[in-house]
Amino acid sequence: MAVIPAPAVVDALRRRRGPSRATWLGIALFSPALVYILALVGLPLVLAFLYSVGDVTVGSVGYRFVGLYNFRSVLASPAFRRALLDSFVFTISSQLVVIVCANALALALRERFRGRGLVRFLVLLPWVAPVSLGAIGWKWLLDSIYSVVNWVLAQAHLVNRFDPPMWLGQPALAMASVIAVHSWRMIPFSTVILLAGLTSIPKEIPEAAAVDGAGFWRTHFQITLPMMAPIINVAVLFGVVFTFTDMTVVYILTRGGPYDTTQVLPSLAFFTGVLGSDLSEGAAISVFLVPILVVVAILMLRVAHRAEIA
Repeated sequence: MAVIPAPAVVDALRRRRGPSRATWLGIALFSPALVYILALVGLPLVLAFLYSVGDVTVGSVGYRFVGLYNFRSVLASPAFRRALLDSFVFTISSQLVVIVCANALALALRERFRGRGLVRFLVLLPWVAPVSLGAIGWKWLLDSIYSVVNWVLAQAHLVNRFDPPMWLGQPALAMASVIAVHSWRMIPFSTVILLAGLTSIPKEIPEAAAVDGAGFWRTHFQITLPMMAPIINVAVLFGVVFTFTDMTVVYILTRGGPYDTTQVLPSLAFFTGVLGSDLSEGAAISVFLVPILVVVAILMLRVAHRAEIA
């Protein structure tokens, strides 16, 4: 008569034999992602922290620990304080524009109409296309001499053709231009996220609200938006992270000018550390991004968790 071993005995035998094939397969599949994260994210982050507390310049061969000297120097710099303020203005303003426009586009693209696939492709094009190519195109559109935007406005008699706006040469207009171009790039990404949230809402809920006499705006603000709160928080979280750490649009359009009025922390870190050859101070500026983004992520995730519980 065969004796069937107890489950505890089987588990003990398996542990004695070592990891199973499934365990080794999981480790093998996870290893490339782990190596990628450590090589492209972990190593630069560790070097940034090391450089921020040392005395390192481009071409230097030694390393000297200086403690918090670079952080004190950065905090005392008016350029850093201005860049920190501009980073918040740039991020908050662009995200407000992105969420409002993405919400409107998601509502429009949810409905069925002829050519919806083509419209969706065109909406996604700014996100799919290389950001440098799009920013260069916008720089030509906003050029002080050959601006197509100024030509159209002059033809419509909205501006003086002999004294057109200097979109990238005046502080207020330069910041507005940078925000507009970055929002144009980020709207497709948020639209896809919000569209996925809209399609996940059961059709019976808005239909029942319509039967009870609720109009579009009441249904949207009292039913649709509260149900989409976790999805909107995810879109805002990704948008804030992408915007606060992005310098491509600023670098191509204004390079932080005029008079550092569009300078943000990533671009200031690049100009200081790479172009200015002061790697330590540039790393110290970059390190300031870490606690800010961590706090933003924690707050947004808490809000999303409370919305899911509610």
